[in-house]
Amino acid sequence: MIPIAHIENDFPTKFGIPRQSGRVGALKARIVFEPEYRNVDACRGLEEFSHIWLIWEFSEAKRTKWSPTVRPPRLGGNVRKGVFATRSPFRPNSIGLSCVKLEKVALDEPDSPVLYVEGADLMNGTPIFDIKPYIPYADCHPEATGSFTEYSKDHHLNVEFPQELLEKIPGESREALIAVLADDPRPAYQNDPERSYGMPFGEKDIHFRVEGDILRVYNVTDFVKKQQESPADCGK
Repeated sequence: MIPIAHIENDFPTKFGIPRQSGRVGALKARIVFEPEYRNVDACRGLEEFSHIWLIWEFSEAKRTKWSPTVRPPRLGGNVRKGVFATRSPFRPNSIGLSCVKLEKVALDEPDSPVLYVEGADLMNGTPIFDIKPYIPYADCHPEATGSFTEYSKDHHLNVEFPQELLEKIPGESREALIAVLADDPRPAYQNDPERSYGMPFGEKDIHFRVEGDILRVYNVTDFVKKQQESPADCGK
């Protein structure tokens, strides 16, 4: 398959990206089409839908071999489930699926059409293979069950972000950043109050610690991308 577009947002690395799409609605992103697909007719009528499906590639989680089981972080990282019973990025084919809110379809920009979306769970630059409208009567199933995702630990943290540090973040990105931190970006199996974390967001690196249900930001520095590390055996 050939990528038709890529996403532009504030996540230069995988750490901190929400576990699923729609969890942090304040997150904003642009979907920019590759030059050969920049045709406004291809998006004609898309603005009539409130949400869209993105079919994309786990471009930072490619592997030459696959495993029939993975360890979902939601289960603490020590319980194995079948890969097809999870949304792990480590699959025979590294394809992701996300439902996002469509804010607008911009037709008056140099690289138009550009899609502005909210709530995406993709890393900056992620290649997108296809875009489809979300159709409520076909795609929404209120009676559906969610196995371990319904009962595993899911909580939110109280974020303490000193004003002098918060002012280092662009004003339009602050709400989204605080929401991402409140969603607890740590791996589920890590719970050391002495451990420090650095989460890249936009052009900054957010340094924080977590004790109990309180996340305290203690520093904000300029982000410098390091050499990519090998992906852990985990899932979304």
